[in-house]
Amino acid sequence: MGGSVTPDASSMLAPRYAAFVAAFLLLAAAPARAQEPTTPNIITVIANPDSALKLSLASIEGTPLSLGQAVQAALEKATSVRDAEAAFRAARGAARRERGVFDPELFASTNRREEDQPAAPLFSRATVLHNKETTTSGGARVTLPFGTQLSLSLDAVRFESDSAFSALSPQYDATGTLSVRQPLLKGFGPGAWGERSAVNRELEAARARFEDAVLAVRSGTERSYWDLYAAERDLAVARLIRDQAAALVSQAELRNRAGLVGPNQVANARVFSAEQEQTVMDREESLDRISDQIASLMGARPPAGSMRYRPTDEPPSDFPVPDQESLVTQAVAKNHGLRAAERDVAAARARHVKARWNAYPQLDFIGTLGGKGLAGTPRDSSFFGGGFGPITPLPTTDFGDAWAQTRDRKYPTWSAGLQVTIPIGFRQGAGERDRLRAEADRAEQQMIAARHSLEERVRSGHRELTHATKRLGAARLGVDASIEQVRIGVIEYQNGRTTAFELVRLGADLAAAQQRYSQALVRTAKAVAELRLLTSGDYPGTNGGSGNQ
Repeated sequence: MGGSVTPDASSMLAPRYAAFVAAFLLLAAAPARAQEPTTPNIITVIANPDSALKLSLASIEGTPLSLGQAVQAALEKATSVRDAEAAFRAARGAARRERGVFDPELFASTNRREEDQPAAPLFSRATVLHNKETTTSGGARVTLPFGTQLSLSLDAVRFESDSAFSALSPQYDATGTLSVRQPLLKGFGPGAWGERSAVNRELEAARARFEDAVLAVRSGTERSYWDLYAAERDLAVARLIRDQAAALVSQAELRNRAGLVGPNQVANARVFSAEQEQTVMDREESLDRISDQIASLMGARPPAGSMRYRPTDEPPSDFPVPDQESLVTQAVAKNHGLRAAERDVAAARARHVKARWNAYPQLDFIGTLGGKGLAGTPRDSSFFGGGFGPITPLPTTDFGDAWAQTRDRKYPTWSAGLQVTIPIGFRQGAGERDRLRAEADRAEQQMIAARHSLEERVRSGHRELTHATKRLGAARLGVDASIEQVRIGVIEYQNGRTTAFELVRLGADLAAAQQRYSQALVRTAKAVAELRLLTSGDYPGTNGGSGNQ
């Protein structure tokens, strides 16, 4: 069903209600003036009936507050928004951490060692050998998303010794190695990237929850604002009826002194007046309570000297009512809370797939490819005092020559093999796999429940809008009928055909009818705010008061 609902402005009730006030007072005062001409000023006649309710509203103390001001302050101070924002930042940090698992890294180390080594003097020329060794290692390594571990390293050793067997001193040894470890079962593919995928989904869920928290604060503040609007109207009407009750007491006393009514009529009027005085206090407490709620949402109390906040905006007066099924489809497609639940399911599934792969035995392919190099400064290595003559001298080289030999693989090296690890019983990996599968199933059921709840709330809000015109019309008819009843009751009371007790009952009925009208007026506005929340701000064509957006 399409179209739009256009409830009448709230001021439409004022002329009817004010007219009733004037009629009530004028009709009640007329006989008294006729029989008690010396007391015409006991009841004050309202000069402008159309402004009665407005005058009563204007007399309520408080600090004016627009809807836009309330929403803005609530967004700045809302603890739920700050909490969701912190959760989003934490999820973003976790996602960055998991992406960093696959970042390449550099490594380096150096070690210096010196020793005095005892030796037999037959060949070494000395009983103590002095050895010095400096070992340096450096390179880069990286883990790829498929679990492949690559490492490129260069090891360099500088060795000095006074041993007769050392043909080079210092001696430079270089070794370059490219190594690879490729998991074939445990740790392969999803077993390596599963956690990164899970935290990315959790980041999306945290972002959706943050956006939903912002919308929830907007919607909650708006609903509280319209509650404040209704409470203020209820207080204004309660004060008017209280004043009428006081006038009824004065009129009953005048008629009692004139002998037109008995003391029971005066007692009934006084009971009604006392009840209305208590109703005014109840309405004031309700208004103050709702104002305190908005102050808590905003994180700011009214200025010093002010008791409460007062609304300055009017409820929405024009908004579309789309087809129910299209509205449900729109909410399911846009709702941030449902999106977060779906991302939670995706994260749980990613962890389950990771655990399923990592429940297998570990089977890794290991391979290396490299080269070696040797260089140094030659020294006299003849034995036994040169009895055999010197060994053929070697050319003087440095570490650069050793590195060139390694780089060109003049002395190549390589290796290849498999490494297998089989846990006995498989209980650890299988248990974690089963646990995460259950967590994924649980998250899926929670998502389904969230979707059903969302559809139910959307349909309920749609019914609120669909029945808005009829509800407001029925509430207006109730107020009109109550005013007519009171008018007739006053005439019958003046003619002695009814009692003050009946006027008391009719006045209470009028108060209840007006309160139902106020609730109907804001009920539609709150339904609009709810639908805007459920569709994540995508509900079309909403047009509230000046501070509605």
